Amino acid sequence: MNRWVKGTSLVLAVLAAGALAVAVAGKYLGERKMARVITVEMAPFVMPSKAISLAQGRYLFSTRGCADCHGANGAGREIIRSGAMLVVSPAIAPGADSITNSYTATDWVRTLRHGIKPDGRPVMIMPSEDYNRLTDDDVAALISYVRRLPPVDGRAALVQLPLTVKVMYAFGYVKDAAEMINHALPPQQPVLPSVSLEHGKYVANSCIGCHGAGLSGGRIPGSPPDWPAPANLTPGPGNAMALYDTPEAFMAMLRTGNRPDGSAISKVMPFGSLKQMNDTDVRALHAYLQTLPPRPAGGR
Repeated sequence: MNRWVKGTSLVLAVLAAGALAVAVAGKYLGERKMARVITVEMAPFVMPSKAISLAQGRYLFSTRGCADCHGANGAGREIIRSGAMLVVSPAIAPGADSITNSYTATDWVRTLRHGIKPDGRPVMIMPSEDYNRLTDDDVAALISYVRRLPPVDGRAALVQLPLTVKVMYAFGYVKDAAEMINHALPPQQPVLPSVSLEHGKYVANSCIGCHGAGLSGGRIPGSPPDWPAPANLTPGPGNAMALYDTPEAFMAMLRTGNRPDGSAISKVMPFGSLKQMNDTDVRALHAYLQTLPPRPAGGR
């Protein structure tokens, strides 16, 4: 009996020591990975010489998650506080504390489309994969609008990740945007805003950060434990879109945050942005989601 107890204790001690070693190594490797410098081939971005639509820039800022994360005034805000995880987005509007004060147009594009800061380090938490396919005109409109926001006393970025997330990040179970983006893709060609599958696909790009590249949902790796798993938007098993068989039903959900039965959807979903999408975007998105190949829920 004593021999069995001693053997079990030894095994547990070895396992504990192994877990500690993995945690220590993961913390070190995760922090080192966050500090790595990434180089991508990209031509300098030249702002279009033609008139830039500030109205379009305002619309994109309001409907593509920018205001939800950075605040309507671009001053930055606390976006995640859960257990040991704390994330504060930086100020991007003009002002003494703005992270974008020294940004060139190319710096903006590197951050938006590639998930890489001007100093070459990866952005963390920001879903640049959602913005990778923005057209040059839309990128220019968004940059121009943010540059013209009123100056504010903003906040500096703060990203505090739990040890478990750092370990998952170190070993590739959690990825930053730069790891998920195909940096070799040429810029998206202009798409005519209309109730078309092409435009719907363009709008759907802003959903992949939460719902996954295949839009089949599942837990966001590394997300707080109290966050629900994003829904499956494909026609596969567990399809949430079955509740919204008409564009009107889909539109009502986006604008109220409620399901057809009146129950509330988690406020983790950025309804502040979604409710401001115009009818054309919503109808095109709804039409496009109906054409996706079926995927099991959770496949992301």
